[in-house]
Amino acid sequence: MVAFKRIGLIGRAGHPGVVDTLSLLHKVLVSRGLQVLCDEHSAAELSGATPMLVPRAELGAQCDLVIVVGGDGSMLRVAQWLVAHNVPVLGVNRGRLGFLTDILPEEIETRLTDVLAGRYTEESRFLIECEVRRHGRVLHAGSALNDVVLHPGTAARMLEFELFINEQFVNSQQSDGLIVATPTGSTAYALSAGGPIMHPSLNALVLVPMYPHTLGSRPLVIDADSSIRVVVGKQRSIVPQVSCDGATGFPVEPGDEFIVRKKQGALRLIHPQDHNYYETCRSKLGWGSRLVRADD
Repeated sequence: MVAFKRIGLIGRAGHPGVVDTLSLLHKVLVSRGLQVLCDEHSAAELSGATPMLVPRAELGAQCDLVIVVGGDGSMLRVAQWLVAHNVPVLGVNRGRLGFLTDILPEEIETRLTDVLAGRYTEESRFLIECEVRRHGRVLHAGSALNDVVLHPGTAARMLEFELFINEQFVNSQQSDGLIVATPTGSTAYALSAGGPIMHPSLNALVLVPMYPHTLGSRPLVIDADSSIRVVVGKQRSIVPQVSCDGATGFPVEPGDEFIVRKKQGALRLIHPQDHNYYETCRSKLGWGSRLVRADD
């Protein structure tokens, strides 16, 4: 039996489906004699229940397992806190895609029974971190499970910037921006911009130019242990921004630079035993099924 004794619950506040799922999870866990911990916002959704309250940033330090209820965005928002404490994470999907939160609400009791009995698979997903610097001084820092993005902010205008990898000059670009994505993020914004799908087990990053103004600017896959430096060039009447996992962008000026590196630690994702990444791609991305032969 796996020693999951203290279970943390995190849910997207204000979502009716999330409320129902949190309540069911709490009921099932308490009936098994397990201690349930919640952050203040998630606990507020549990009418009549009295879980132990813990600040969200500290939840991972006090739990053996954390269950996140919501969409992939919910997992992105809490990943950086959970990574710091090396706690395994289980995702219940109440969103649209569900690449990271892959358990369906109607499967909760069966899947949770399996997990608590040790019948599951586990994988690691690394994050990246970003620093925005001006004249050598760090102005902003953030982390991302999916991607770090340089974009024009509110206006769809061309940006100019220079790209360096491991302090080697790569090129100067004119485009609508640049996406630096992990394998986890390769099926998100980077995919929409024409980037490749990368298996989550790869130790790699992909750099995807957004609508480049030269045909030679193509997605570039590099080793994830590389250091990426982008120097912002002169702009025309816009203030570009750097965002981590779609969070509010930090404005940058000509001459500013941002550095992207692999973050220490990794997100420990738990999946059902029959989890298959390619099946997930088939169902979420509309890939074709197997051909049916006449002799089948």
